[in-house]
Amino acid sequence: MRQSGAWAWLGRVAFPAAAELQERLRIEIGGGRRFDTLLLLEHDPVITLGRGGKREHVLVSDAVLSRRGVEVFEVGRGGDVTFHGPGQVVGYPIVDLKPDRCDVRRYVKDLEEAMIRTAAD
Repeated sequence: MRQSGAWAWLGRVAFPAAAELQERLRIEIGGGRRFDTLLLLEHDPVITLGRGGKREHVLVSDAVLSRRGVEVFEVGRGGDVTFHGPGQVVGYPIVDLKPDRCDVRRYVKDLEEAMIRTAAD
């Protein structure tokens, strides 16, 4: 089990730039060239559509989103429709789950439980 890692507070970052950084880190971490990393940041107003998301699941029109400065992006991760915006801290753990934790769903469930317990304290 790897014991080292890194984290970074990035401030407010547009979604495309954050997604590009995550992909670069995924490649470096997967290749053993970098420690697991947690990115903490805020996004400009954005809605992401996960693999389970469809544009019709967003319940406001493109015109309303545009007036409010909200961009929409399709992402290759799980989930449906998610909004992120200024003032909301977003955490992106970029970790190599091999060899101990190859079950991504279990990892996300465990992470969720840890966040719930932390918030409760």
